[in-house]
Amino acid sequence: MILKTERLILRPWRATDAADLYRYAKDERVGPVAGWPPHKSVGESAEVIRTVFAQEGVYAVALKEDDVAIGCIGLITGDRSNFPISESEGEISYWIGVPFWGQGLIPEAMREVIRYGFEDLKLTTLWCGYFDGNEKSKRAQEKCGFRHYRTEKEKPYALMGDVRTEHISRLTKEEWAALVCHSATDHNSHFSRRCCIY
Repeated sequence: MILKTERLILRPWRATDAADLYRYAKDERVGPVAGWPPHKSVGESAEVIRTVFAQEGVYAVALKEDDVAIGCIGLITGDRSNFPISESEGEISYWIGVPFWGQGLIPEAMREVIRYGFEDLKLTTLWCGYFDGNEKSKRAQEKCGFRHYRTEKEKPYALMGDVRTEHISRLTKEEWAALVCHSATDHNSHFSRRCCIY
């Protein structure tokens, strides 16, 4: 499955993306705040593509102009999720390389994945999480209509070898439909699927 937005292509990861993945995933500002350690080599990035990103619902975020992978977004349903959710629900996770922060690209990608989840996959509810202190992730979720649902404290995370507080956000299909309806009558709304402004 390939999804497209105004500026982005969301596509399956390729083995040839390893060097581009490493370029952005080695940055210590990216992985740790999302719960995974920086990549240490192109080989490690290639292994992540083979073993983690090869599953259904995980997409490389690439700019339309060059199709180079600059981030990742996933929509994982049911028991494949990190959350205890049903097969009619999905979890969205994401990150993007530091040079592309602040350009509204992740909210743009999220809005298309949300649309795909509700319209094409017929999901009923979408979930997101962010760790305490990750304000960028919090803002991205809020811009896409997610609202805080619960906070889980003292959660151990083996990949980082630490304990964290995670804030979990939710968006139901009914809430999303209301936002889409609102955006249809308010062209300046930042929830508009065509005008994706960070």
